[in-house]
Amino acid sequence: MNNDITSPIPAPLFPGMPFEGSPQAAELIVRINEYLYGELAALVREHGIDHEHSPSKELLQQVWKRSHALGFYGMTLPKQMGGMGLSVLDHVLVKEAIYASGSPFAPHVFGELSGPPRVGALARVATPFQLEHFIAPVARADMAICFALTEAEAGSDAGNVQTRAVKDGDHYVITGEKRFISGSPFADYAVLMASTATDADPDPKKREVTAFFVDLHAPGVRVESGYKTMAGQTSTGNIILEGARVPATHLIGEPGRGLALALGRITVNRLLHCPSMLGLAQVALRDARDYALSRKQFGRPIGQFQAIQHMLADMATDWAAARGLMLATARQIDAGGEPRAQASMAKLFCSEAAFRIADRAVQIHGGEGIVQGRRVEFLFRMLRMYRVLTGTSEIQRNTIAKELLALP
Repeated sequence: MNNDITSPIPAPLFPGMPFEGSPQAAELIVRINEYLYGELAALVREHGIDHEHSPSKELLQQVWKRSHALGFYGMTLPKQMGGMGLSVLDHVLVKEAIYASGSPFAPHVFGELSGPPRVGALARVATPFQLEHFIAPVARADMAICFALTEAEAGSDAGNVQTRAVKDGDHYVITGEKRFISGSPFADYAVLMASTATDADPDPKKREVTAFFVDLHAPGVRVESGYKTMAGQTSTGNIILEGARVPATHLIGEPGRGLALALGRITVNRLLHCPSMLGLAQVALRDARDYALSRKQFGRPIGQFQAIQHMLADMATDWAAARGLMLATARQIDAGGEPRAQASMAKLFCSEAAFRIADRAVQIHGGEGIVQGRRVEFLFRMLRMYRVLTGTSEIQRNTIAKELLALP
């Protein structure tokens, strides 16, 4: 795969663009790039890692620990939890820079896939026992954790959870199956949603979704992985629970409040997927530009042909427009707003624009672009997935329309 991140750190797509974040974020990006293009690039070469050949859990643990020692792992947490207390604007800018490196380790620099971002919002409702045994170890990179909500009947309809948790003394007995759970193949615990509704509930349609910390290595729990997404990755798995006994002390917050915990920061969480997409789209645009400058036809670089120039111009415009929407939404959140519609607009537009960029990158590469192993071919598949992941484009349109029409 064209996956080399060992070259000098690439220049900005448009030199002279001002940096929109704080001096702290700018300095952080410089240090993270040194890490990405230095130590992590060496690990990529040494172990033959790319986006479709996942690192072992042992290697991931090494990366998590090293990232923690450098102060990157958990940097998005509040200061009282050992983080940097970054603004949302700084957060998206740092995350965009990480993904723009093209590194297969991008999701692991600050533990996005299985680390502190999974538990940071739970600290305000966690018990002292849970803070000590779950949240603190995750923040220290001693434990990996995943978030388990999705099921066969609970995707866009997040509250339609069929996994059941039945109280039995000082335990809950949990039975059910979670699907497509990111990070589960190498996680130690899951923040898992299960229904604690009983047959005695007067309303049979009542949804009482409760959150638990579940040990993925406990009796009655197993993770089934090994299948690949269309992007070729194996970091996703299913969690099967067959009468797993979970101590009542592992219940997070109050019974029936699990969905509120899961969706409580949905506006921020939707926005925080945008820098991943735009970072990867920047890689695709950069690759397409460089290929257009080096590939020759009829005695001159194809970048001199107007058809190629127009595609590159459209790609750059899509990237800039999507990025502007992302940054504007981040500023609204930092100002104390709750821009639900704008966050959905950002997720919708960034995912659609990023895919258009990847599509044109393949077109510019021609035959080279449709060969597996070329980076633009991988990015095409990866960015197609983002139109489905973390809330489909159709769900985002529903949210935007409801806010616009003031519907319940």
